[in-house]
Amino acid sequence: MALAGCPDSFLHLPYRIDNVDQTSAHGRRDLVEPGFQEPSNRISLNHQDDDVDLEALVNDMNSSFESLYSACSMQSETAPLLQNGQLSRSQLPSPAPGALQPASPRQRVQRSQPVRIMAVRRLQEEEQQFRTSSLPAIPNPFPELCSPASSPVLAPGSLPQSQPASKHDVKVFSEDGTSKVVEILADMTARDLCQLLVYKSHCVDDNSWTLVEHHPHLGLERCLEDHELIVQVESTMGSESKFLFRKNYAKYEFFKNPMNFFPEQMVAWCQQTNGSIPQSQLLQNFLNSSSCPEIQGFLHVKELGRKSWKKLFMCLRRSGLYCSTKGTSKEPRHLQLLADLEDSNIFSLIAGKKLYNAPAEYGFCIKPNRVRNETKELRLLCAEDEQSRTCWMTAFRLLKYGMLLYQNYRIPQQRKAMLPHFSTPVRSVSENSLVAMDFSGQIGRVIENPAEAQSAALEEGHAWRKRSTRMNILGSQSPLHPSTLSTVIHRTQHWFHGRISREESHRIIKQQGLVDGLFLLRDSQSNPKAFVLTLCHHQKIKHFQILPCEDDGQIFFSLDDGNTKFSDLIQLVEFYQLNKGVLPCKLKHHCIRVAL
Repeated sequence: MALAGCPDSFLHLPYRIDNVDQTSAHGRRDLVEPGFQEPSNRISLNHQDDDVDLEALVNDMNSSFESLYSACSMQSETAPLLQNGQLSRSQLPSPAPGALQPASPRQRVQRSQPVRIMAVRRLQEEEQQFRTSSLPAIPNPFPELCSPASSPVLAPGSLPQSQPASKHDVKVFSEDGTSKVVEILADMTARDLCQLLVYKSHCVDDNSWTLVEHHPHLGLERCLEDHELIVQVESTMGSESKFLFRKNYAKYEFFKNPMNFFPEQMVAWCQQTNGSIPQSQLLQNFLNSSSCPEIQGFLHVKELGRKSWKKLFMCLRRSGLYCSTKGTSKEPRHLQLLADLEDSNIFSLIAGKKLYNAPAEYGFCIKPNRVRNETKELRLLCAEDEQSRTCWMTAFRLLKYGMLLYQNYRIPQQRKAMLPHFSTPVRSVSENSLVAMDFSGQIGRVIENPAEAQSAALEEGHAWRKRSTRMNILGSQSPLHPSTLSTVIHRTQHWFHGRISREESHRIIKQQGLVDGLFLLRDSQSNPKAFVLTLCHHQKIKHFQILPCEDDGQIFFSLDDGNTKFSDLIQLVEFYQLNKGVLPCKLKHHCIRVAL
């Protein structure tokens, strides 16, 4: 252990004391530093002397150490310190000529005794006051990255703290008016929240659920993209705005059938006024950021600060939405920027005729993110038909997000491909916990073969319908009695929406996506015993009446004046899901409302 105040030669060469017997030939100057004064009563040693009094020499050295330590301890309060707490050699006190006197054994200092220096204690106490915690200081391997730059240690308070992810409460509404408050993390996306609501509501996860940003006071709504952060979107919404949880089958339908969404006369190259993009390369040009496709056509534009609408020639590019000030000219001097794509989102216009006096019901709006409740900065537009409006809104999304939209579309497709064929669509945990059972024997058994389970389900369904038919014949006096089971069993199905109006069925179909095969069933307003099938085909909504008919004392339902008969509406729907029949297309998707 090194002692403060001892000569540096002994700190670096401690072996000299242990090897005194082997250094008898060396001079005294090799054992004692020049700073020590030779005692006058000692006989100088020379190389010719063979006899050395070793014990006297060691005693003199120990006494000199003791005198030096006592002198240094008295001056340690004012002595300057090095970084290791030792005294500087230039500040060592010079001993008196008679300092090397023999000392008593009681006054000798042991070499293993710790040295206490008050100045070091004060520095440690001052350093402890600046520390933010009781943890020891950590040596800083990169002092130039800290503040101050010359700090040799990294204080615990300067270390970055791992902040826990903040949580937020979000209220989500369903189509029937019910709501649920969900606690989410700050980095949760719209897709994550939809999957969470599907799990909590015990719905079938067919990748068509979406979250809708709804502004009732502005008459606007839009479907959130799957990658958008819920907390970030909520920060741009007003106090009256809310989130809706609903189906949207047309969210990525343009990737499957692009020709139905982009009419050829509306798509063109920016460099060529009259050139058109081949349909085979349509989506590639939209997704490729180096290409320059554009959407062009006439739109009704609401003038800012006025109630009037004006029909102008518009073109949508990656840089924004432009209107032509001179006919259909697309020269740069004739194009005026109306809206930017980066800091804006596109919304569907709800009740545009009533709120904004729109010329048609096919309105949409480009809303800047900074706008909450004001209508002054809204760019209100209106198309001539539904196909044109869908084209403009889909192109806006593609030009703004590009490949990010395609990645959102491919993620559920890849997950679906990884699942077994018999397990799709993915159902909730409560529905997956159900198993097929066979009770034909004395002891029930679980049917593990999927094909056998499906066959058992079909047999059970046919047997149940036969029993319901017998109950219908025996339980009612008239086959058209409204209390029969065949006339009420369909009310338990999701695709039946009860007594709603024609306009309400149109609204539900539009909200959940104008795709081919989207349908719902409802009660007929003109005939209390009949039903109506509302079906979407080629972005147009059509209605087909289902009439009851009697045959051999039994009640049946038919779409084609009795040519094809069904005992109940469930059989009718299942048949037209497999066969086109008299309908323009098969029944593919049904409109559904889920209570949260």
